[in-house]
Amino acid sequence: MQLVESGGGSVQAGGSLRLSCQASQYIYMSYCIGWFRQAPGKEREGVATLDSGGKTTYADSVKGRFTISKAVTMDTIYLQMNNLTSDDTAMYFCAADDSQFYCSYGLVVSKYTSWGRGTQVTVSS
Repeated sequence: MQLVESGGGSVQAGGSLRLSCQASQYIYMSYCIGWFRQAPGKEREGVATLDSGGKTTYADSVKGRFTISKAVTMDTIYLQMNNLTSDDTAMYFCAADDSQFYCSYGLVVSKYTSWGRGTQVTVSS
């Protein structure tokens, strides 16, 4: 499975960005899939997940500001990010756990087996 992220960029605090992640085959978007991020000098952390049933999970730090969704074509997922702060500055990755349709492990980074290369988000204050 190949995952390709796009949509990153530089934005001022309070602004918005929408990230996209396209899969090489649409069926892979039927699995548990999520967004993760890694800031310089920090460990990779989970941001949001979406399972085949439409259930979502969010990190506390992004609840109410970020929304994960899936295109009707089933080959792309999105991360709408609003009210961005400098703490959101990081490389953002999408990843899939292609062993299950439901995100049993939630935001646990190690459970996701297929990863994109990431897209950089920089928020200036």
